[in-house]
Amino acid sequence: MRMTVATLGLSLLTSAAFAQSAPTLAQPPMFTEVNQASALGSSLKGLNVKNAGDETVGEIEDLVVVGNTLASYILSVGGFLGMGTHYVAVSPNSIAITWNEADKKWNARINATKDQLKAAPQFKYEGRFAR
Repeated sequence: MRMTVATLGLSLLTSAAFAQSAPTLAQPPMFTEVNQASALGSSLKGLNVKNAGDETVGEIEDLVVVGNTLASYILSVGGFLGMGTHYVAVSPNSIAITWNEADKKWNARINATKDQLKAAPQFKYEGRFAR
């Protein structure tokens, strides 16, 4: 019984210490409306990226957010079952993402070939980005 009480007390003290060290914001939260023109990250992950020739050249693997801004899309290029996949970080300005109302699907286009993307500097899932 004493062990249980001691463990509970220790966990409460530890929780309080974590709560005190967490940063707090000076302003209350601001809420926004999400309209139908918006895209959710979960809708974009796994989306095939095609070029002007309608060839699939990659797939959106991840989104990179810096501060409050979308900084990059991580595209996976090539590979099979996760082997030999080349990842590249592409500026959001390089990809056109649109909603096709007739098909009820998202579309992504880039002005690049698969070979150009494979030749681009590689993004690696390592360090703090390790999976």
